[in-house]
Amino acid sequence: MPEKIHVITNDILNVLPEMTFFVSGDGVVMETNTEAVKTLDVMKNVLIHAPFSSFLKEAFKEHFRYSLEQCIRTGKNNEFEVEMQDADGKQVDVLLHLSRYPAEADPEHALVFIFARDISKERKKEMDLLRFANVAHYTVNPLEITGVDGKIIYVNPAFEEASGYSKEEIIGKNPNFFSSGKQPKSFWQKMWTTITSGEVWMGEVENRRRNGDPFLTHLLISPIVNDRGKIVGYFGIHRDITEQKHLEQMLTQAQKMESIGMLAAGIAHEVGNPLASISSLAQVLQRTVRENDVKEKLELIKSQVTRISRIIRDLVDFSRRTNYTLMPTDINKTLNEAVAIVQVGKKAKSVSFNLVFDENLPQLTLVPDQIHQVFINILINAVDAILDQSSAVTSDIKPEELKPKVISVATGVKNDNVIVTFSDSGKGIAEEDIPKIFEPFFTTKKVGEGTGLGLWVSYGIVKNFGGDIFVESKKESGTTFKVILPVNQQI
Repeated sequence: MPEKIHVITNDILNVLPEMTFFVSGDGVVMETNTEAVKTLDVMKNVLIHAPFSSFLKEAFKEHFRYSLEQCIRTGKNNEFEVEMQDADGKQVDVLLHLSRYPAEADPEHALVFIFARDISKERKKEMDLLRFANVAHYTVNPLEITGVDGKIIYVNPAFEEASGYSKEEIIGKNPNFFSSGKQPKSFWQKMWTTITSGEVWMGEVENRRRNGDPFLTHLLISPIVNDRGKIVGYFGIHRDITEQKHLEQMLTQAQKMESIGMLAAGIAHEVGNPLASISSLAQVLQRTVRENDVKEKLELIKSQVTRISRIIRDLVDFSRRTNYTLMPTDINKTLNEAVAIVQVGKKAKSVSFNLVFDENLPQLTLVPDQIHQVFINILINAVDAILDQSSAVTSDIKPEELKPKVISVATGVKNDNVIVTFSDSGKGIAEEDIPKIFEPFFTTKKVGEGTGLGLWVSYGIVKNFGGDIFVESKKESGTTFKVILPVNQQI
């Protein structure tokens, strides 16, 4: 039998790039090559005459014996994967191909030629790919992969959730289909120039969710490069910074309010005394003059001085921390009182009020008069918004097409916060005006109908109580204010 083996010389076996073995019918190694000696780190004289199964992991020995027996008996080739081990016990993943030699030989005198291809690197790549696939699939960050043409070939569940689109709707499309259009063409041209040159690009982008809401993310795009250094696609991962940007805006707003408050205190001091003098002089003149037209003009001066004084008082109230007495406050009761006061006014006669209160609302430690002022300011603004819309209705509108004049007020508790919601059916606020709604002297009312300080002062009061106030509105679709007050304030 060894003579038959030497028909194929050792030189031929040794030039083969993979491990090769001639094995007898009972599984003993009769011949091998240099690659097998190198891979298994075993001397050739140790390999020769050793059972081939001694180099296999225990779990694969029985299958090898069965496959060897079938190959010898039937002459059919057989291929399967096994785990071999070298002299140090290190695992080597191998694809075995068994062939009877000579092919037409009598089974009793035949050998089996084993071609053993080391697939350890392939298996490692597959395992790395599997790990990456799991990380990509289950990460909380939205992730996308595109081809070199920019069309999406993969998105993870987090991307579907963040965008509002399903995977089926996204695959095959360019990512710009949900772009907000806020970034100029030059922005994206720079991005493409960077990634097509093989470099990583990072930047902040604003996209639009399916429902139209903004989706702000920090985006990192990395080229995917194959073994030959060729770019075969792009990998993009988003980090949602929508809430971070919102908090930054709130901080900027708070800092702006603080600066204005400090300025207000100085203005009140510088302007208050001259105004008092003007008011006193006007009163003295009123008592001394007899002409009615002069008295009317003096009365106008007094009314304007009073208006300016009220504005200054509001500025001062905002600029300093409250000195009023804190006491347990029933929010539902305070709201009922505020609504009752607003209803008395002539403007609110045609407006319906829908009140839905949580009867289990906890009492909050507040300054009752101040929170009362906040509620009245918001309610009066709601009444004005409804009446402004009604005054703009043309004669072409049928009575049944008119929107109902309704203000809804609701209270509830969520996450240790009392939430008071005011919704009206008024004209709404333009999108560009919403960021300015809490700024001093900003108003959407007609000239002379508002000072632009009501919401500004209300914002300061709510902030002093450790709470927050938000507005949601769309033009011609009404407005909703949410006042959030913590149950356990630290004022």
